[in-house]
Amino acid sequence: MTADPSSSPADSFDQAKVTRLRQALIASSEELFSLLMDADPEVLKNTLKNPHLTEQHLLALLKRRTLPESLIKALHKLPLVGRSRRLLIALAGHADAPPAVISAVLPQLFLFELVNLVQLPGTSPDLRLAAERAVLKRLPETELGNKIALARRGSPAILEALLKSGEPALVDAVLANPKLKESGVHAFLTAPAATAETISVVARHPRWGNRANLRFAMLRNPKTPAIWFTLFLPGLSDADLIALRSSYSLAPRQLAEVHEECNRRATIR
Repeated sequence: MTADPSSSPADSFDQAKVTRLRQALIASSEELFSLLMDADPEVLKNTLKNPHLTEQHLLALLKRRTLPESLIKALHKLPLVGRSRRLLIALAGHADAPPAVISAVLPQLFLFELVNLVQLPGTSPDLRLAAERAVLKRLPETELGNKIALARRGSPAILEALLKSGEPALVDAVLANPKLKESGVHAFLTAPAATAETISVVARHPRWGNRANLRFAMLRNPKTPAIWFTLFLPGLSDADLIALRSSYSLAPRQLAEVHEECNRRATIR
């Protein structure tokens, strides 16, 4: 059979696309998986109207590294997505998800789903920051048990926020997290939330209690128990001891300890 001489390659291309568009609407469940790999955004949008579409299909679609923003927005509007935690997480974590979709999805996620997004390899810096902020926003209403669990998994910013609560059991859990930075511990020791009990938790900690910068911060805090002055002052440099002697924040008993240490040193009068 000879080809119609009046037809052109463009006509054949259009007909092939029309066929794929129609197939996307009526394909069986198995056929849909192939159509979800199509390069044409219009074909992909048609698959979203297919009655056989399931969570598994959409999870496969969201594994594609690049998707049109318009398709991401269309996905977000599907009732199926709103009912599936796996799809919400996959949608929020997709590299092409626009800020408006991310902002709408993050409040729907559970606390530790947000934490997973913060820690997920390949998460974009913007998404990581947005998820982190969502976690921080929920901390005031979070129960202590969940906070302690969070202290074992949180990012540096989350750990610093947890420290600010000043709860001894929580402070101990945060200090054990290897992601915690010294600057976060220092900020805690110089903040009003630090108490005699929690300062002692830091002072006794094998990772943090021996750091010169943190010891000096503890010695400058008027809530620090006298025992730590007795133990830490002998190891203080002359310059730091002189600076401590000039501090206006120390309690009288603490200041007396400092003056006694100065008198013991021949280099300081």
